[in-house]
Amino acid sequence: MPVPRAVDVAKRSTMRKYLAEFLGTFAMVFCGTGAIVINQESNGAITHLGIAITFGLIVMVMIYALGSISGAHFNPAVTLAFHISGSFERKAILPYWASQLFGAIAASGLLHFLFPANAMLGATMPAGSEIQAFVFEMLLSFFLMLVIIHVARGSKEQGMFAGLAIGATVLLEALFAGPVCGASMNPWRSLAPALVSGHTEHIWIYLTAPFLGAGLAVLNYKFLNTPD
Repeated sequence: MPVPRAVDVAKRSTMRKYLAEFLGTFAMVFCGTGAIVINQESNGAITHLGIAITFGLIVMVMIYALGSISGAHFNPAVTLAFHISGSFERKAILPYWASQLFGAIAASGLLHFLFPANAMLGATMPAGSEIQAFVFEMLLSFFLMLVIIHVARGSKEQGMFAGLAIGATVLLEALFAGPVCGASMNPWRSLAPALVSGHTEHIWIYLTAPFLGAGLAVLNYKFLNTPD
């Protein structure tokens, strides 16, 4: 019975990838937006710097923990960008997106259970105009995806530092742009707390700009790495 056994192994491997994406996205949203919530509940004990560091660290450690299983996307814009680059199959896009979204919603739901009086639950909101936030989110996602695709498809030595490089990029962008646009760079990270809290205003920014920025980063990567 070699064929059924091989099929079962393939199914288990696929399910492990989906579970890894669920867990990684859950951890990112729970810790990252949780830092925002706890900062509000504790009258600023964590600070903006602490929130930025939390996001960077949780992304970094989840990449090292789960990257070998699923590739550690944890972001639908990253998943689509990898498909555009030719390194991710189309049939896996929707299952990855669903796993990531369920993980994000589960994290926001748990935060709502733990902090029922918190109105926003870490929902992403622009501080200025919508166009300002859109441009910021597009550029931040562009830079993030540019780092991701270079370390993911670079040398083995680069791959070893992927978690550190990507986590540092998230930290940097959240640190300087967070007060302006929220520095989401991830549609599900913004959608989940928006849905659970009911604050869906401005959500279109965070559901579009990261996809556009990540897609442009892939096109830039192809241009930079195509021989003359």
